[in-house]
Amino acid sequence: MGTYGATIAWQRNGETFTDNRYSRAHRWTFDGGIEVKASSSAHVVPLPYSAEDAVDPEEAFVASLSSCHMLWFLSIAAKQRFCVDSYTDAAEGLMEKNADGRLAMTVVTLRPHVVFSGEKQPSLSELEALHHRAHDECFIANSVKTEVRCVPVLG
Repeated sequence: MGTYGATIAWQRNGETFTDNRYSRAHRWTFDGGIEVKASSSAHVVPLPYSAEDAVDPEEAFVASLSSCHMLWFLSIAAKQRFCVDSYTDAAEGLMEKNADGRLAMTVVTLRPHVVFSGEKQPSLSELEALHHRAHDECFIANSVKTEVRCVPVLG
C-alpha cells in the first residue's frame, strides 16, 4: 500500500567514542522536512550521554501506537456520527524482560479520554466497541508482538 521512511542521523562531533562516553543525541528527519531531536532513553544510557530534551525510541514506539489508535478511533467515530471534541491519551509502555529473557516493550497501555458533544453520546459499551474496532484496524498494533491494551476513560 505504501512505503514509509525516516532518515536517522548521528555524528561523533570529535568525541573519543571508543571510551563509550559519547552523546547518543541524533535527529530523525521525515518527509516534508520535519526534524525531531532524538536520543537514547536516560533509563538506558545515563545523562549526560542521553539528551533529556529529545524523543527516545521507546517513547516514539508508545506514541506511534497511541497515534495510530487515535486516528482510527476518530475515523470510526465520525462514520458512526459521534462528534468528538477532543481526544487525549496518557499512553504508557512497560519495558521489562520478555519470556526469552530479553528487554522488550511487553505492554503498552492506552488511556484515551474522549470528549463528545451533541445529542448522540456513546454508552460505555459503544465507547469500548469503538476502541476495540480502532485497535483491530491500527496498522501499528497489527505490526508488533507487544500486547497493546486500551483503557478508555469515560467522561
